[in-house]
Amino acid sequence: MRRIILTYILSVFFAASSFAQDHGTHGHDEHAGTDAGEHHTEVICGEEVDHSFDPGKTAFHHVSDQNVYSIGPLYIPLPCILYVPGEGFHTFSSGKFEPGHHASGHKAIDRFVLFEGTVRRVSDPSFPEGEVEISGFVPKVEVNEDGKEVDVVYVCYNDQLYLAEPKSTLDPGLFGGGITSFYDFSVTKNVVSMIVVFILLAWMFISVANAYKKRDGMAPKGLQSLIEPVFLFIQDEVAKPFIGNKWEQYLPFLQALFFFILGLNLFGQIPFFGNSNVTGNLAFTGVLALFTFFVVNLNGNKHYWEHIFWMPGVPAWVKVVLTPVEFLGLFIKPFTLMLRLAANISAGHIVLVVFVGLIFVFGKGQLAPSIGTAIGSTLLSMFMMSIELLVAFIQAFVFTLLTASYIGAATEEVHH
Repeated sequence: MRRIILTYILSVFFAASSFAQDHGTHGHDEHAGTDAGEHHTEVICGEEVDHSFDPGKTAFHHVSDQNVYSIGPLYIPLPCILYVPGEGFHTFSSGKFEPGHHASGHKAIDRFVLFEGTVRRVSDPSFPEGEVEISGFVPKVEVNEDGKEVDVVYVCYNDQLYLAEPKSTLDPGLFGGGITSFYDFSVTKNVVSMIVVFILLAWMFISVANAYKKRDGMAPKGLQSLIEPVFLFIQDEVAKPFIGNKWEQYLPFLQALFFFILGLNLFGQIPFFGNSNVTGNLAFTGVLALFTFFVVNLNGNKHYWEHIFWMPGVPAWVKVVLTPVEFLGLFIKPFTLMLRLAANISAGHIVLVVFVGLIFVFGKGQLAPSIGTAIGSTLLSMFMMSIELLVAFIQAFVFTLLTASYIGAATEEVHH
């Protein structure tokens, strides 16, 4: 028990150290005399930029997908694969941006810049091509054509501001995205995390499979004793009761979903090691939900489709109301799967980062308030890390369970 508590305390300490490196060091290097949490500003291209610590923005920065991989205060460059219509692909390492504070670059490459770990592009053709030094970034809140306030970022070069557009997203304005001047196909932090977890899971399952061959008929040992009860739990408590006689056909899909989601959930909780938020990313959970959508509907039997479009025994006037509802349910089910997983995982990450940020909010760089706040913040963070560990298992189980229930409903036979 003492080891667990010590691990939690060290995890919070590492997180706080990362914050101090990310915010406090920046204050000493670029704004002499300032400390983390203090209100300080900088003039860039004649614009006043506020560098005060904002726990909300910092939380979203830490859970966002980025073009660099962070291990503590270090930023590991990743391959950038950027496509501009009419120009073709631009490929280079994100290290060429020379990322510094908050993973913002000090250079522009072919009109591309790195702001808080994410690539943006200056669409203004007057901005020079090639590799040039930039003076900084000026974030602003402006009103767009629809009268809505939006966050925009400007790049300062030669005392002139240039608008830096974000990458294109398949988002019709729902979350503030849309099509811009370029598309980003880069290997991002989330992609690296998925590759790492895939390799670890592949090694784990191959090792377990080899152990079963060598120890045929013997009691499980090592990784076998860890994986076997979890595997059997999904098989006996999820696949068999919810799918029925055809459970073996869909068991590999359910096991793959469960272990991949669980692996990514646990990997994202390792402190000081990237803090990736893969399962909190709507793009990732949306793809998983699409897999479920296709597996369910491509295997749906006649009874399943009759229940949606015909509903035998139901009066015709009721069908007029129920048929559209049942049809919408085909899309609402995977949509809720996508949102549930992403929202629960992201919320845990954000709350934990905010709790650690309280040290800097209330401390304002002074020793006594920081120590007092650190005690409460550490206790809250330890509690949240415990909850997050539980949520990692629960959300993997819930996603798998609901998928199995949808498959079972689509493949069940008619009962008279």
